[in-house]
Amino acid sequence: MRNCPDQPDLPAEGLQEGLVIGHRGKGLLVEDKNNAVLLCHTRRRLGLVAVGDKVLWKAEAGDTAVVEQVLPRFSSLARPGARDKHRLFAANIDAMYIVSAPEPDPDYLLIDQCIVMCEQNHITPNLILNKVDIASKQQIDCLNQSFQTYENIGYQVFKTSAVIGQGIKSLETALNHHINIFTGQSGVGKSSLTSVLLPQRKIRIGELSETSGHGKHTTTAATLYHLPTGGDLIDSPGLAVFGLAGISQQQLAWGYREFREYIKLCRFNDCKHHQDKGCAVAIAVESGKICTLRYQRYLKLSKRIYSD
Repeated sequence: MRNCPDQPDLPAEGLQEGLVIGHRGKGLLVEDKNNAVLLCHTRRRLGLVAVGDKVLWKAEAGDTAVVEQVLPRFSSLARPGARDKHRLFAANIDAMYIVSAPEPDPDYLLIDQCIVMCEQNHITPNLILNKVDIASKQQIDCLNQSFQTYENIGYQVFKTSAVIGQGIKSLETALNHHINIFTGQSGVGKSSLTSVLLPQRKIRIGELSETSGHGKHTTTAATLYHLPTGGDLIDSPGLAVFGLAGISQQQLAWGYREFREYIKLCRFNDCKHHQDKGCAVAIAVESGKICTLRYQRYLKLSKRIYSD
C-alpha cells in the first residue's frame, strides 16, 4: 500500500487517524487503529469523503464521533452521475482488477476504458479472465490470443475459476499489501470471486449493519473489507462503468501505453493520431508494432468523447 504524499503530523487535539470503510446513510463507517468501527458524521466543509480515505476524527459527547479532516489521497475513482457530474466513491486504491469471462463475450472497449482511467489515476490495472472452467478449448485459444495482447504491453492477466479454485492462490498473493477493487461486465463472476476471497464477508456485513443501524441497506454502497490473506478489497455492487469525462485527447492517447514511445515522434504536438500527417502512432499500427484492434478501440473512444 502506497503512502499518501505530504501527510501532515497528527494534531494533539484529541484527533485520531482512521480509515473510511463505508457510507451509511449520512454517516461514515470509520475504522480506528484498533480495528473498531465507529459511525461518524462529517463537517460540511470537508466535501465528499470516499471509501478508502484516511481521515482524522475525534469523539464527541455520548457515543458520537466526527470526521474533522480528510488526509491527502494518492488516487481516487468516480463514476458518472446526474447532469454529467461524477461522483467520488473510492480513494487510495493501488490496483484495479478488470474481470472478464468466456460468457458473456469480453467487452474489450470497456477493458481499454478502465485501463485508461487507471493510467490517469495512478492505479495499477490488471486483468482477470474468470470462469475458465466453463470454456471450450476453442474459446480458451481465442481468449488467450486476445489477452496476450495485454500481456505483451505489460499488463498482468490472471486466469481464475471460483468453482474449481484455479488461479485463486496467485490472485491472493497479488492482492496482498494493496487496496484493490474489482470491476467488469455483469455476469462475469465478480461476486463469486469476492465470496471465495472473503469467506467471512456476510458475517462482516452483519457486524456493519449493527454498527450503522441500516440493516440490509449496508450492501448498496462501496465497502472496504480486509482480506484474510492480506490486503484490502473495496466491494462496490453494480460497479461496471467509469466515465472518461474531463480527460483530454492527449491523456486518452497516453492511456494506451504502447502508443507512448511513438507519440513523441509525431510531427505535431497536438496530433490526434487519426489521419494526421506525420503520425508516428498510425505508422506503427500499419507496420504491426501496435495492435490494430487496440488502435481501433482508441479511435472509437476518441470519437465518443470528443466528437462535436
